[in-house]
Amino acid sequence: MGENLTKASVRLYLCPFLLRFPMSKMKLSEFSFDLPPELIAEYPAENRDECRLMVVHRKTGKIEHKLFKDVLSYFDDGDAMILNNTRVFPARMYGNKEKTGAKIEVFLLRELNRESLLWDVLVDPARKIRIGNKLYFGEDDSLVAEVIDNTTSRGRTLRFLFDGPYEEFKKIITDLGETPLPKYIKREVEPSDEEMYQTIFAKVEGAVAAPTAGLHFSRELLKRLELKGVNFAEITLHVGLGTFRSVEVEDLTKHKMDSEQVIIPEKAASIVNEAKLNKKKVCAVGTTSMRAIESSVSTDGRLKPYDGWTNKFIFPPYDFMVADCLITNFHTPLSTLLMMISAFCGHDLMMEAYHEAIKEKYRFYSYGDAMLIL
Repeated sequence: MGENLTKASVRLYLCPFLLRFPMSKMKLSEFSFDLPPELIAEYPAENRDECRLMVVHRKTGKIEHKLFKDVLSYFDDGDAMILNNTRVFPARMYGNKEKTGAKIEVFLLRELNRESLLWDVLVDPARKIRIGNKLYFGEDDSLVAEVIDNTTSRGRTLRFLFDGPYEEFKKIITDLGETPLPKYIKREVEPSDEEMYQTIFAKVEGAVAAPTAGLHFSRELLKRLELKGVNFAEITLHVGLGTFRSVEVEDLTKHKMDSEQVIIPEKAASIVNEAKLNKKKVCAVGTTSMRAIESSVSTDGRLKPYDGWTNKFIFPPYDFMVADCLITNFHTPLSTLLMMISAFCGHDLMMEAYHEAIKEKYRFYSYGDAMLIL
């Protein structure tokens, strides 16, 4: 290297090495920022594809301000978009505890056993519910459930006591349930939420929260992308509350994600791999799509079909293997979603983009605006 290199030139020489092999992992506190409460979106945009879109270019650091429908101009013939086709079910129910009549919120997380009608749920307030308690649902207490297990501090296992056919049971809990808007949306659930808190390509029921980056696609925009030659690879990741569970450890390596079900069909893998082979863009629509594809990838970066579960937690530093661009919303401080964005975008550029979003009054969270990271 020579004897007369300056400190600056040594840093420049080492830069690619340091980027590939960072000296230390990031800490929770590095993902904190102040978000004005008025920027939390309570309602979606009137037209799905007319929310605002921030475009962030990783190579140059350039930041552009567009509308979401302008995403069309960033994609070409042969590019691939990976869509999460999970469908949100009306997971939030309200019942009453036996004897006391206390109102209890029950959040259906996932079905554990169809024959026994066992469900993994969250209850609120949790302190009032113990094993053996019965809960009554419906105006005439037509549906009864019994608490049979405590799984976490808030979680329970319920057995629904119902003798009829499964289809009838499913219709009852669907009718009794309400669209599970996130808790930070303080207003009452409205009839329009049933449609708007669902992507237009939602097909496979099983999520308790929407894959929100997909909410911005209208049928017209999807058609225009299709006419331009963009191919859609549909995968399924059933979003659970683990995606939004708070990180409570400063050392991110000690945080454990809850498992979520993933299905990557062979057709989706083929679409993605063909785009990669032809040096076309591969865009993950949402952090859920990104987590799904990064859970099933070969050492040479090919997407593999998969049907199983993932608890993958992506945080910096991380070497992404499949997608080279990402569509996402603006996320919560200290969240696992923000950590994935940091790993993909680069931490400093991400924080710059977020501060720009706050300055420009972008809307945050599930019903908020979008970001395209290229």
